[in-house]
Amino acid sequence: MGVNTYTHETTTPVAPTRLFKALVLDSDNLVPKLMPQVVKNIEIVEGDGGAGSIKKMNFVEGDVLGDKLESIFYDIKFEASGNGGCVCKSITEYYTKDDYVLKEEEHNEDKNQGIELFTTVEAYLLANVRT
Repeated sequence: MGVNTYTHETTTPVAPTRLFKALVLDSDNLVPKLMPQVVKNIEIVEGDGGAGSIKKMNFVEGDVLGDKLESIFYDIKFEASGNGGCVCKSITEYYTKDDYVLKEEEHNEDKNQGIELFTTVEAYLLANVRT
């Protein structure tokens, strides 16, 4: 099994507590509703859903990397910024099957899907200030 690690950073006007609540605590309900074409469901595997919990995100059929990966691990941090928003820093680790070497374009496709998820949730939060 091989491991490929990538980092990404982005900023948003959404406060870190709201973004954490939407993308982590409420993701089981919110994400499949906002992106049913990508995410089938999200299950809590370990913990109570709070910090340190492990969640399993099940994607709809047809993911390009489905037969090449054992798992993907995401470590996401939300840091407050001076404007009331936050900086989101993520580390993604791909655990590949056997000796498969992840190609840059495969990572970019997954990264773009992650950015789409992030911007969809961000837009939802900006449009629904009370959420």
